[in-house]
Amino acid sequence: MKISYLSDFNCPYSYIGLNRITNACNEVDLDVTWEMKAFELEPTADNFKAIDRFAIKNRLSIEGAVKEIEEIEKIASDEGLNINYKNLIINSSKDAHRLVRYVQNKYPKVSQELVFKIFESNFTRNEDISNHDVLAKIATYCGLNYEEIIEFLKTSSLKIEVDLDMDEAISNGITTIPYYFIEHNGERLIVPGVFEKESFKIAITDLLSGKMKDKTFI
Repeated sequence: MKISYLSDFNCPYSYIGLNRITNACNEVDLDVTWEMKAFELEPTADNFKAIDRFAIKNRLSIEGAVKEIEEIEKIASDEGLNINYKNLIINSSKDAHRLVRYVQNKYPKVSQELVFKIFESNFTRNEDISNHDVLAKIATYCGLNYEEIIEFLKTSSLKIEVDLDMDEAISNGITTIPYYFIEHNGERLIVPGVFEKESFKIAITDLLSGKMKDKTFI
């Protein structure tokens, strides 16, 4: 089975959704090939306060933004994820996406581990994921060479590919993330948004069993 997904490291729902679908796949003991595609929510971000951005985007007061962010943190906590969204400083995720694309191409076996570690770096430790040193150190946790990653990040390699991911998504009418494309034996199931883990499991098992056409909730 192959699962491609549109996601961004500055999106808490992307982190929660990826955790859910990963757990669903693990529980049905699936061998999955994963592919992350970039959809940058904050392409010009430079030390933006998450609370301020959340308030502006959702037309909320700061107090209202804090309340909703705390609810998101609670959802993540219930999923076993420790996120500190309210204190997050948002920076560009473009280089993080370039790194993921590089690793998917060259070291695919550790690419999904890298994705989760970048999410953790951003949302749990509130590190600056636009910083090359931060990204290279994350890569070393996955067994990659620090100097190799630094040299790659110094270039502009794969920037166009990252930009094209989002352009393609928008051209297909996709304006929100996360978005999942699940492929098996020539069939493709599209899952827009953050489903519960059990719903992901139902969708996946129905696709495996050939009952996908009977589905009504997607």
